[in-house]
Amino acid sequence: MTPVSDDQRAAYVSLFVLKLLDLAPEDGGVAMPVLLPASLTPFEPVLERLAVEGLVEIDRKRGEYRLTQPGLDTIAMHIDEAEGYIEEFDDVDVGPMLRVLRQRNVDPMRVRFLWGWYQGEFDDPVVFQQRRGVAHIERDWASYIQSDAFFAAIAEDLAE
Repeated sequence: MTPVSDDQRAAYVSLFVLKLLDLAPEDGGVAMPVLLPASLTPFEPVLERLAVEGLVEIDRKRGEYRLTQPGLDTIAMHIDEAEGYIEEFDDVDVGPMLRVLRQRNVDPMRVRFLWGWYQGEFDDPVVFQQRRGVAHIERDWASYIQSDAFFAAIAEDLAE
C-alpha cells in the first residue's frame, strides 16, 4: 500500500472534522470553539482550511465554527459515495475488491476511509485503537487521527 499523501491526509482529516461538527454531541459530535481548547488544537489548521474553502464559518454569536450549506453538501456527497461502496462491496473479499477498484482507477485507501468514516468506526479513535489491540493507546485523539499510525492501521485492512 502506498503511503497517504499530504493532500489525501488533509482531505480525510477534513471529512473527520466536518462529521464532528455535523453530529449532535450526544451522537459523538464536538463543538469547535474559535479559541480551541488544548485537546483540539491539532484541528486548528484543518478548521482554517475548511473556512477558506467555505465549508465552515465562524458563528460570532456562539464563538464557534459551524457548517455552511456547502459543508453540509460535501458531507452528503461523501455519504452517498460511501453508501455506494458499502452496497457494492459489503460481501466481497479484499482481494477481488482491490482488483475492481484498480480497474476503475479508484484509490482503495479512499474507499476504506470513507467506509470507516461513514460507519462510525473512527468516531472514537481510542476505541478504534483498542479494537485493533494497539499496545500503547494514543489518548490525544485529535493528533492520532492525523498520524501515520492511524493511516497505517487503516491500510492494514487493505492487505491482500
